[in-house]
Amino acid sequence: MISAKASTRIHAAQLAKSAVLGSTRVSHSPLVLRIGICGACQSQRLFSTTPAAQLRDFFPAKDTQHILTTKPAWPHKGYTMDEMLAVVPAHRKPVGFSEWAAWKLVRVARFWMDLVTGIGKEQQVDKANPTTAVVASKPLTEAQWLVRFVFLESVAGVPGMVGGMLRHLSSLRRMKRDNGWIETLLEESFNERMHLLTFMKMCEPGWFMKTMLIGAQGVFFNALFVAYLLSPRIVHRFVGYLEEEAVHTYTRVLREIDAGQLPRWSDPKFTVPDIAIQVSETMLNTPIRKIPRLTVRRLVQYWNMPEGHRTMKDLILYIRADEAVHRGVNHTLGNLNQNEDPNPFVSEFKDREVPKPALRATGYERSEVI
Repeated sequence: MISAKASTRIHAAQLAKSAVLGSTRVSHSPLVLRIGICGACQSQRLFSTTPAAQLRDFFPAKDTQHILTTKPAWPHKGYTMDEMLAVVPAHRKPVGFSEWAAWKLVRVARFWMDLVTGIGKEQQVDKANPTTAVVASKPLTEAQWLVRFVFLESVAGVPGMVGGMLRHLSSLRRMKRDNGWIETLLEESFNERMHLLTFMKMCEPGWFMKTMLIGAQGVFFNALFVAYLLSPRIVHRFVGYLEEEAVHTYTRVLREIDAGQLPRWSDPKFTVPDIAIQVSETMLNTPIRKIPRLTVRRLVQYWNMPEGHRTMKDLILYIRADEAVHRGVNHTLGNLNQNEDPNPFVSEFKDREVPKPALRATGYERSEVI
């Protein structure tokens, strides 16, 4: 155990050192990611121990004779800059043993993630306020953050799919409408997967991390499957606490970027993966018939990030806002009657606007929306 922990920290430290020095040597560590390094152009990766040419595309667009492009099933609704800046870390205090147990389970998961990704004591925040404190004696490196991002997003995409699937089957068995829950849960899982795909444009996991992800997904999916059958309300509360951790993670990243502690991500020449951008300026001025079909399909984008707002900080702002939405949605769903209440976030209200979950960190109480 001790040797594994030490080995993990050594691997993380080696990758961090390579990232800072701009090394182009390939990391042979099975744990850490292989990450591409950069210039200012879109085709290159900004930070890494692996040359961009050696990074595989995990989801390459396949050119076909007839299909031009495939749009996302759930187009992103977008946010204003004010909405994204208004997101803050927060914590909903557990009420009762079941909620306390859900929160403690998230804390245990956070502990193991810190251990696996080689987070030292000086890099940890105040343990008295683990979900809201974002100041640490020593920042994480870009490499450590990417390891956490990939692991976090690969797991975060599971609960929405489990909940949506089980509610779909329940609706079929009961021969009753679900009142909008299924769509929101499936959209949540889709959104989390888009986060993962975006970060996968910047890095490549080693075999050890892939093995960890397979194991974590298998255990997590089956545990959530059983838990959702027993108590969907507690599962939504658990996911709400999980999303609190995600908001905290991305808020801390933003702080370290602003403080210049992540120099490569603070570089204004850094450009985010094109999966996050609407369409490049060259494409806007090029007749569609002159654009290769393969290239056009790769420009199926998600956040529609406007020109002038395509830095790493902007990307993290969008992703953090997404996580804040999931946080508010799940804490709210955890307050509702699981069998009868409609989903307030897709409903039309008689006397008010649709609630905005990103701005209600602890969720809406049932009396406020039902």
